[in-house]
Amino acid sequence: MRTYRTVNLNALWFLIALNVVIFVIEIAIGGYPITGNNEIVRFLGLAPVLLSQQPWTIITAIFVHGGFTHIIFNMISLYFLGGFFLRVAGEKNFLAVFFLGGLAGNALYILLAPPNVIGIGASGAIFAIGGALAVLVPRVPVFIFFIPVPMPLWVAIIIFFLLSFFFSGIAWQAHLGGLLLGLVAGLIFKRRRQTYYF
Repeated sequence: MRTYRTVNLNALWFLIALNVVIFVIEIAIGGYPITGNNEIVRFLGLAPVLLSQQPWTIITAIFVHGGFTHIIFNMISLYFLGGFFLRVAGEKNFLAVFFLGGLAGNALYILLAPPNVIGIGASGAIFAIGGALAVLVPRVPVFIFFIPVPMPLWVAIIIFFLLSFFFSGIAWQAHLGGLLLGLVAGLIFKRRRQTYYF
């Protein structure tokens, strides 16, 4: 028997709205295209060399984006993966994985990225959600943008992660940190022997 959990999407919509509002502020203050000289990017983005002076950036960088393609792709991914995760594991777990995944991604960025390059974006947090889902419901069929046939969710997550290495300007360190956190979170949730409905 298949049962559907009632889902409250308020937390998801709040995160998406926050990202969009900050992106609009970036453009309003610093103009477009958005560069490392944008005042909002410099204030909220994560530059490892400046972390001791701007410690808040390990969190605020999650909500800053570098262009229309960057934020659209991330918010679409957050909407679909986040909505699915909310239905699978609930709001509390969703928020925990999102923020801890973002922190883990940014922590690995600090350790492995060039110290003077600003890192921005929600991808680490989104990969954490994807990683957790890949453990909890790995065989759920999903479509991804450029492949017209469904595939298991875990395969889609691997494909997106591997793409991190084929395009310049992508912080693969943050993707890796978020993904690892998500995989661990998924294993923890799975060991609780909950029943997941989808």
